[in-house]
Amino acid sequence: MRYRKRTVLVIVLALFAGGFADTGLLSHAQQMSATKENNQAVEHALFAGGCFWCMEKPFEHLDGVVSVISGYAGGTTENPTYQNYGAGGHTEVVDITYDPTRVSYGKLLDVYWRQINPTDPGGQFVDRGHEYVSIIFVYNSEQRRLAEASKAKLESSGIFKKPVVTPILDAPKFWPAEEYHQDYYKNNPIRYNFYRSRSGRDDFINSNWKGVKIDLSGEGGTAMMKPTQEELKKRLTLLQYHVTQEEGTEPPFKNEFWDNKKTGIYVDIVSGEPLFSSTDKYDSGTGWPSFSRPLVPENIIEREDRSLFSTRTEVRSKGADSHLGHVFPDGPAPTGLRYCINSAALRFVSADTLADAGYGEFAKLFK
Repeated sequence: MRYRKRTVLVIVLALFAGGFADTGLLSHAQQMSATKENNQAVEHALFAGGCFWCMEKPFEHLDGVVSVISGYAGGTTENPTYQNYGAGGHTEVVDITYDPTRVSYGKLLDVYWRQINPTDPGGQFVDRGHEYVSIIFVYNSEQRRLAEASKAKLESSGIFKKPVVTPILDAPKFWPAEEYHQDYYKNNPIRYNFYRSRSGRDDFINSNWKGVKIDLSGEGGTAMMKPTQEELKKRLTLLQYHVTQEEGTEPPFKNEFWDNKKTGIYVDIVSGEPLFSSTDKYDSGTGWPSFSRPLVPENIIEREDRSLFSTRTEVRSKGADSHLGHVFPDGPAPTGLRYCINSAALRFVSADTLADAGYGEFAKLFK
């Protein structure tokens, strides 16, 4: 068995801390039995976020959560144990039983993102290896839709400078961990607090999430709540801010996407709303990205613009209210329109990364 860093931290505490406390809490089997006896209409969520000790507490404190069980999932072996689950390809997970009439799956997603480092593909904090990677396991198409929308919100939020790499996968069989792992934070508070404070998790959470107010539930589509102007000034470049917030215009032929020929979609730089597709992009000869039509028409708002001593039709995004550019009646068939858009208002998502980025519904455009 590979000697885990987490084990090293706990051994230090074991030198002066006693055995496992008996708090009279229900065992995993008792919790599941109680749920069935109460005939609750419950659902399950399955999340991997590194050390399962640290993933129980945030969810158990939510109203509507029936139980949170630590365990293993995703491997190829049957009945994994703490001694062999890594060799079998399993990952540490928590199985959350919840009442959807009291707490939504979207709320669970919102809590989940705030417990992990979603940009780390090699583990979580001090714990390294596949056993500790972050994964959202989904049980049905609705959970997948919400998870993908939630991930897209996080990616477009600008909270993290690195890509969000947490995958969204179909839920495999869940194997409960040994009883001494359940409610570890309650039964062994000294050991738990020592491990958590030394693991780097709390420092990461505090440095990235303190004071951040954003809804990551995934409910209501991929658009996020618009950040404050102060937040936008921190997130955007000077040009991006000037274009999207001050109705500016970038130089022609000297912008990121005017001659981009890759396949994929273009989303709002602020909100992540899907706006245009490469399938509708064409070379207008103007030096700005030009499209014959929007990818999602309801995400586009048109307004009369009387600046520059003329009357034009301004184009803005619905969710973020970003200034995008203008639309003109001199485009190609079949629409006859030219959406002349600033690159600085856009983020490009390539066709081969649509699913991972939360835009899987548009992948069919490129097959």
